[in-house]
Amino acid sequence: MGALHVMETAMRGRIILSHGSDSSPDATKVSALAALAGSLGWDTLRTDHRSDDARGLAGSVAPRIARLRASVEASAAPPVLVGSSLGAFAAGLASLEVPVAGLFLLATPSAIPGYARPLGLREGVPALLVHGWRDEVCPPGGVQAFAARRRLPLLMLDDDHRLTDSLDMIAAQFRHFLATLAVAA
Repeated sequence: MGALHVMETAMRGRIILSHGSDSSPDATKVSALAALAGSLGWDTLRTDHRSDDARGLAGSVAPRIARLRASVEASAAPPVLVGSSLGAFAAGLASLEVPVAGLFLLATPSAIPGYARPLGLREGVPALLVHGWRDEVCPPGGVQAFAARRRLPLLMLDDDHRLTDSLDMIAAQFRHFLATLAVAA
């Protein structure tokens, strides 16, 4: 019993979840992953970027990164960043500025039209990218090329940008990703 308690405690940490453009902290994927993480003993924080989105797609990137950076800096230890679409893009770029324990990125664009910087991730941080083959908003070629250059794990699913049909698979991958982080710690 004691060993189990220690293992559960070792798994705990903070997970900061970031929604996509024109979405909310209550979005389907973000909500499902926050609930799963909470059930596994993780502390979760869902950032709210709706006011940032009023600045337009390219104009909302820097404020999103700043909000994520502030949330990471307020955490007791480096958190795991989870993002969907523009939230994934901002999470990746935020990881270049502040230490994070891991990155779980969904439907990630490799670039944002009008924004000067392409997608980037901190070297050596455990990461998993999940993308839909039929993503009509962020065509898969960009994230495939990014993952190939960096030799990052990329899970391609038969789904569109919302990844709604793949929530069970994404949840299973997220559970595995968090368990892997706990073992590595």
